[in-house]
Amino acid sequence: MKKVHIYDTTLRDGAQTEGISYSLKDKINIAKKLNSFGIHFIEGGWPYSNPKDKVFFDYFKKHKLKTSKLVPFGSTAHPRNKPGEDKNLMSLIRADTEFVTIFGKSWDLHVKEVLRIPLEDNIRIIHESIRFLNKKGKKVFYDAEHFFDAYKHNKNYAIKTLRAAIDAGCELIVFCDTNGGTLSWEIRKIAGEVRSELGINSFGIHCHNDLGMGIASSIITVGEGCTQIQGTINGYGERCGNADLIPIISVLQLKMGYKIVTPRNLKRLTELSHFVSEASNMVHRDNYPFVGKSAFAHKGGIHIDAVLKNPDSYEHIDPQLVGNKRRFLISELAGKSSLVVKAKELEYTLDKKSRKAKRIYKMLQRMEKDGYQFEVADASFKLLLEKELKKYSKFFDLMGFRVIVEKREDKRLLSEATVKIKIKNKVALTASEGDGPVNALDNALKKAMGKHYPSVLNIRLTDFKVRVLDEKSGTAAKVRVLIESQDDKETWSTVGVSENIIEASYKALIDAIEYKLLKERKKHV
Repeated sequence: MKKVHIYDTTLRDGAQTEGISYSLKDKINIAKKLNSFGIHFIEGGWPYSNPKDKVFFDYFKKHKLKTSKLVPFGSTAHPRNKPGEDKNLMSLIRADTEFVTIFGKSWDLHVKEVLRIPLEDNIRIIHESIRFLNKKGKKVFYDAEHFFDAYKHNKNYAIKTLRAAIDAGCELIVFCDTNGGTLSWEIRKIAGEVRSELGINSFGIHCHNDLGMGIASSIITVGEGCTQIQGTINGYGERCGNADLIPIISVLQLKMGYKIVTPRNLKRLTELSHFVSEASNMVHRDNYPFVGKSAFAHKGGIHIDAVLKNPDSYEHIDPQLVGNKRRFLISELAGKSSLVVKAKELEYTLDKKSRKAKRIYKMLQRMEKDGYQFEVADASFKLLLEKELKKYSKFFDLMGFRVIVEKREDKRLLSEATVKIKIKNKVALTASEGDGPVNALDNALKKAMGKHYPSVLNIRLTDFKVRVLDEKSGTAAKVRVLIESQDDKETWSTVGVSENIIEASYKALIDAIEYKLLKERKKHV
């Protein structure tokens, strides 16, 4: 079986995503992560286009990657330049790498209307650019830009551009669906025809995702002789993104039998996806195939019961193979089986047929009807189990709270909260300001408890979501507040529901604090 190499272009094509802007440090850290995972080729950027990319390649001249091959990207020479005088080509040489990638025009439309040069001049430029780089000791990947559109529009000319690149000595031709508008079966058919006509044994593929087919279009070409797949982590890229390497790697290795990385490294795939997501400052989608939080999450009671008996019944792979994990979600749809399994995950023993299990399940159904949602609030669910299983003892009693929001003449908006709580028969009355009413309430609660429970001062609120549960009721509707909290070791989520957004927030905040105190108590037992 032929080997398929993975060519990552997250640091160039991925950086063109709306909302992404990599710093030099981000790019270096991502490159190191891709290297440790075992990606074959990492396209580091275009050293001629900006100073940041130049410095990036300078850095790796001194800090060589041990696994991956770093590749600079550029274009064929400018029509007015000889290759030896072209600053773009010279920047590729100065990057000091074994491989370089350049793109050239395959589509006569681009030659005529974008470059505005004779068709034969474009053929000459492709040949001269690659030959020049070859003579300088570089192995050249040639990206045939807009190739599939070019082939459909003017087949003979598109083939001529490729022959020029092959005759000049390029290492590999890469067919690019730059506009992302070619159907998967068209890509397979054209790739096979061109490989046969050119008499080449292998080629690369570079697909965009404008039809939502980037992954399928990339994988389908492997049967036609594709040995290099280009794409980005999490499918980042301009417009609708590039082919997503996360499912591509998984499918090739787990479904098609290709060895892309070691099994040990494949178990770090979920970690890699999350790392790049964080470095890109992008939300990691829960429903990402293979690596998303929900990829192996089961909610339906029938599904959960089946998975408990045999995971293959509703899982196409063992989630651990890609570093993910199976999850059972607590909901009114899940049944008592999910309740028992979730309790076990949280280190509680619960018999499915017991009165306790039936009572807790009915209570969950009532609470979900009222708007609670525990599938994303494990900490609140754990506290609920503690209380219902009679293992809970109070840390404090609330005697009351008040929140004031004031807008002054100078247009400043001030929020202040006052809380009155009882801890060990001692009453604490404290007030605190905040950036908003919830922040003020959070600050006041921590201030009131800090002397007795210093660990609460280490809690950080990292996310706050509000959902209106009954839009028809307008401003009188119930709201659900989900809060994500964090300390130095863990992140946890809590939930609160009320017609009053402040009370709903208070309930979620209290659960967050009590969960932290519960952890501290159990640690010292």
